[in-house]
Amino acid sequence: MASVYILFSDKHNKFYTGSCLDLEARLIDHKNKTFRNSYTANADDWELYFSINDLDYSVARKIETHIKSMKSKKYIENLKQYPEMIEMLIIKFSNTSN
Repeated sequence: MASVYILFSDKHNKFYTGSCLDLEARLIDHKNKTFRNSYTANADDWELYFSINDLDYSVARKIETHIKSMKSKKYIENLKQYPEMIEMLIIKFSNTSN
């Protein structure tokens, strides 16, 4: 099952949103800077802010794209504060084709 995850860098005061099939492995990739030219390679202090787990991969990708399209720190903070928003996203993107 897939996950959508959001990391936070205190150093840059920025969020990073991603999706993956194996969250633990992906977090290790970020920590180890496996992808040297990636956005997250620019800071050493990325912490998992929150994640949405046990999703179909296609749903995870759609939710990731949606969160990124919002371009809003407040939206991300609200996702963590109001779990019902996450449930609505899961329902919305589970019921769409491709």
